[in-house]
Amino acid sequence: MKIFKEKKVFNKKIIMSFLLIITLCSINVFSKEVDKTGTTAGKFLSIGVGPRAIGMGGAYTSLSNDASAMYWNPAGLSFLQRNEAMFSSNQLFADIKLTYFGVAIPAGDIGTFGASVTALTMGDMFVTTENYPEGTGETFSANSYAFGLSFAKKITEDFSVGMNIKYVTENIYNSSANGFAFDIGTIFHTPFWGINFSSNIANYGSKLQMSGEDLLTRHDPDPTRAGNNATVDVNYATDEFELPLRLQIGISKEISLFDDHKLTIAVDAAHPNDNSQYVNLGGELSLFNDLFCLRGGYKQLFMKDNQEGLTLGVGVHYSLNFIAVGFDYAYQQYKYLGNTHSFGVNIKF
Repeated sequence: MKIFKEKKVFNKKIIMSFLLIITLCSINVFSKEVDKTGTTAGKFLSIGVGPRAIGMGGAYTSLSNDASAMYWNPAGLSFLQRNEAMFSSNQLFADIKLTYFGVAIPAGDIGTFGASVTALTMGDMFVTTENYPEGTGETFSANSYAFGLSFAKKITEDFSVGMNIKYVTENIYNSSANGFAFDIGTIFHTPFWGINFSSNIANYGSKLQMSGEDLLTRHDPDPTRAGNNATVDVNYATDEFELPLRLQIGISKEISLFDDHKLTIAVDAAHPNDNSQYVNLGGELSLFNDLFCLRGGYKQLFMKDNQEGLTLGVGVHYSLNFIAVGFDYAYQQYKYLGNTHSFGVNIKF
């Protein structure tokens, strides 16, 4: 009994030490007063995925327990009991679409492995120039992708750690920018009233810089001199931009209402490197043992010039002996750009 108590105390010391390190690192990374709004590349990495999380206002870092955890908090993968695949599509504005696909595979005591693809796509656009403002007859496209590999493991029964490594690429016409990013997250099931506590640092990585054929031009180094080479091939020098680094800390609590019904409430506080701090609030009412779910939330509370707001969602899940299927929908309100809709399918096998 004494050995068991000492081991339990030792595990708690490890957990608290790890959380302290994460907090100190976060304070060092985010100790800037300037908002730097609109100064990052790869901004599509800030758009949430998964209708359940979106329907709960993005307050999801401490609840992540499905394949969308690879976006919200990779530590949540460690709580998966079965193989899981998720597909979701966000119908945004101006024919822009964000698509997410993720697969997670538990490997027993080793941990849980995952892979994901996030794609921001839009329709073809006409090439216009100064001489042809109505279009040259050519078209071009712009898109952004993130390819991720994930791993999560339970350090103890109540504490888990996870991380992602992502290859990020943005393309427009014949130019592109590429880089790598990392996420690291934790989830702690505290002994205090069943509250979950989480922390997640997302998109820590290299800067992105555009390069490609579209930046190639010809230049006359000295237009005042006759007879020199007036057609020197040069490349425009573009600036490097940071990725949308974000620290997110969350808490959640599950409340049992009746035998097969429960209410989950969650709060997340976020500190991005390209905007002011904000808070996400969310809740989920689960009925008939998760067969039917109603969700609601509010995004970016206390943010200056907030453009987002109310979110609503619904989900239906059905489980057989060998497979479980879930269908989810979420609605999100924007102040000026209009409302958006998200659809998703989740399969456990």
